[in-house]
Amino acid sequence: MSRSGATGAGAGRRTGAPRPVLLAVDDEPGILAALQRTLRREGYEIVAVDSVPAALRTLRERGVDLLLTDHKMPSASGLDLIREVVSHWPEIPCFLLTGWAGEIDLDEVRRLGVRALIPKPWDDAELKATLREALPGG
Repeated sequence: MSRSGATGAGAGRRTGAPRPVLLAVDDEPGILAALQRTLRREGYEIVAVDSVPAALRTLRERGVDLLLTDHKMPSASGLDLIREVVSHWPEIPCFLLTGWAGEIDLDEVRRLGVRALIPKPWDDAELKATLREALPGG
């Protein structure tokens, strides 16, 4: 779906767009800034938001190609967000970023089709490669 095709009804994965849109979600501004620094030369248009409600608004308003979300956030968890994405935009690859992997239900992660559980702190090269693999031609 092209950017012009993004509607209030929900905008899923865009095809043929000049740059893939990565929606990064984390309640910590420092983490969002680090993700933007790490990924800025990877060719993504990075949309950074600090909450699940803001992420859902973004998903409803525009096309998104990848979702990278923190797990532990005040308003809702990353898995809560991924459940919504899987329900409404199942074509969007989802990645879960966490410093608390031991607290996550790995069966649910698999059931939801999460592409990767990415530890905090992450390895820059591994993060870039993991995200790249989710895009066509990656």
